[in-house]
Amino acid sequence: MPTYAAADGTPLAYDLVGAGGRSPLVVVAGGACLPPGYLGDLAGLSGVRPLLLPHLRGVGESPRPAEPEAGSYWRQAEDVEALRAHLGVERLALAAHSAGTRLALAWAARFPGSVERLLLVTPPAGVVPGAVADGDAVLDARRGDPAVEAALAARERGPDLTGSESYTAYVQSVMPLSYAAWTARERAHAAPQRYDVEAIRAYFSVPPPEDLVGRCAGVSAPVLVVAGAQDPVGPTPPRVVARLFPRGEVVTVDRCGHFPWVEQPDAFRRAVDPFVTG
Repeated sequence: MPTYAAADGTPLAYDLVGAGGRSPLVVVAGGACLPPGYLGDLAGLSGVRPLLLPHLRGVGESPRPAEPEAGSYWRQAEDVEALRAHLGVERLALAAHSAGTRLALAWAARFPGSVERLLLVTPPAGVVPGAVADGDAVLDARRGDPAVEAALAARERGPDLTGSESYTAYVQSVMPLSYAAWTARERAHAAPQRYDVEAIRAYFSVPPPEDLVGRCAGVSAPVLVVAGAQDPVGPTPPRVVARLFPRGEVVTVDRCGHFPWVEQPDAFRRAVDPFVTG
């Protein structure tokens, strides 16, 4: 597996999907701290631009940091910048999903001149101030579905953070809420996802500075935020994130929850292909 030297010299792993002469689109996984395999090839996006999928610190084939703070999304922005240097590009095209958008925002805020473009897919509630969840109507419309009712009950009980296995079991129990439908396709995508509590704690161990929003305003590169119309986080977080940037835009995918490339692959590709190849 290929590696690159992180900001402190630690070798960090990555997957490379697709080929071609163009510099890759670096894609940060969500979770937080999921191994990037659940991203697949983003519904064939690797056919128009190679995808580089980093294994964040303490995730997949990358080692745990000696100090937890080095695994925070704020500090791992330095690793993304080191990856840009490793690739030999002046500016980096970066995509991120869900909790991975926290790292993407941190990198863009800290290194605005290094941004070629940002593709932010279904950013979560709380990613920045004002990005409040407002998706109750989405879930109310799905009441009566046994899988949804069971997931809502599990969410009411809350997570068990005593270990990775118990937390994974909790997330699996609420996963029907994250998709617009709960068919065999969605179940197959959700089932392999496994979470690491230690990596998650490290990821959130360093809060961003109070001027994060102001720093994002200094990013002149184009930014596309992809939202799912049935994402339970609601419409506000994607809109708030797009408004952080002078060139931020939102596209909403219908009949879609938190995983657009899985739920509506054709619509996802129509939304993002012109952006990543522009």
